[in-house]
Parts: sequence; C-alpha cells; structure tokens
Amino acid sequence: MMRAMLSVVIPTLNAEETLTRTLAPLVPAAVRGLVQEVIVVDGGSSDRTLEIVEAAGAKLVTAPKGRGTQMAAGAKAARGNWLLFLHGDTVLEPGWVAEVEKFFEQIESGRFRDHEMAGAFRFALDDFSGWARAIERMVALRCALMRLPYGDQGLLVNRRLYDRVGGFREMPLMEDVDLVRRIPRRRLIMFRTLAVTSPARYLKEGFFARSMRNLFCLTLYYLRVPPKLIAKMYG
Repeated sequence: MMRAMLSVVIPTLNAEETLTRTLAPLVPAAVRGLVQEVIVVDGGSSDRTLEIVEAAGAKLVTAPKGRGTQMAAGAKAARGNWLLFLHGDTVLEPGWVAEVEKFFEQIESGRFRDHEMAGAFRFALDDFSGWARAIERMVALRCALMRLPYGDQGLLVNRRLYDRVGGFREMPLMEDVDLVRRIPRRRLIMFRTLAVTSPARYLKEGFFARSMRNLFCLTLYYLRVPPKLIAKMYG
C-alpha cells in the first residue's frame, strides 16, 4: 500500500486573528513526516493573513470567496493521497497526530475493507460557558446518530474517495454537509481528538440563536431548498 502523504487544505478570509493557532499543531506532524504540505486557499483577505501564510512557509492558492470553492481549489493543487480540510479558526488538539497515524496503521493492516476512508474530529468550542458545553453535546449527538460532522470538525478523506464522490461543489453554504452526505457511512469514522473552534460567531450572534440558525439551515437543506436561497436567508 502507498505510504500516506497528507495535504492540509485551509480556506481563509481575513483570518489573521486565528490562523497562527490553526497552523501551530501542524508543525509536529510535518516534522514526523505525516503532513507533506499545507495549502492555504485565500478568498481575498485584506488583513495580515497572507503575511502569516508566507512566514509559515505554507503554499498559497487564491480562489473566489466561498469555502466550497476555496477547498475545491486547494484539493486540486494538493499532491497528497490524503486530504485534511481544516477551517482557519479551528485548532486540533496535540493528540491528533498519534490518532491519525494509528488510523493509517489500521488501514494498512487491513482493519478496514480498503483504504478509501474518511474521518472527522470531535467538535469543541474555545469557551468556558455552559452554552458551549451544551452545543458540544448536541453536535456529538448529531454525529452519533446521523454520522454528520460539519467542516469545523476537520475532515480527513482519502484522495481517491474524495474524487470518487465528486469532491467539494461550488455552493454558497452547506458545502461540508453536501460532501459528507456523499461519503458512505461505513467509510466515515469519528476520532477522539478535539477540533477546537473559535466561538466568535456564537458570541456575536448568541449561542442559542446561532445554534437554531444552524439547525434551521440544515433542515432546509434536507428539505432540498436550494443552497443559494438558504445562504440568502442565512444573511
């Protein structure tokens, strides 16, 4: 079996406040040879995001604004046979390296039917409030019952599987749900390691309001409301 070569794809748009923290946990993985390249796909930042990318030695790709479009562009530029899609305000816990290496070892040993697998991390918010803990429990329940992680949990996917299911589509919203739903459940596992996400949007909109808006959008998506219309309603 071909050795796992991991390309990390990070979409950004004015991410100077969070990007350095997102990149930091990738350094040990690069030293161990797990991460072969980090690709930052920028959608037109006007802050110091590009300076941070250059200082970190990451590969910069530009694309029209929109996470789906940006991540598709990053995947196209990636050379690895495994892709890790990571939002620019999400930080992986240190244990992620050992867990992903174990995942690859199990694939090589034949633990799974083949190597076309995917995985996502446990959702966590970088906030100490009870609301944050409640939202984390709701996300854990959604993942357990529906096998439906969102993009802010990080998505690790085999390149052949990514290509076979059609990759990220150009969508203004729900691009992560759209991709995950095309991955067979038996091929998607949930890691134990946390993916800790910035609570900025929850703090701005309110934890309850943000959660209800996310649930409302997901419901509309399952009712086959066009993503463009959902994005317009999302504001």
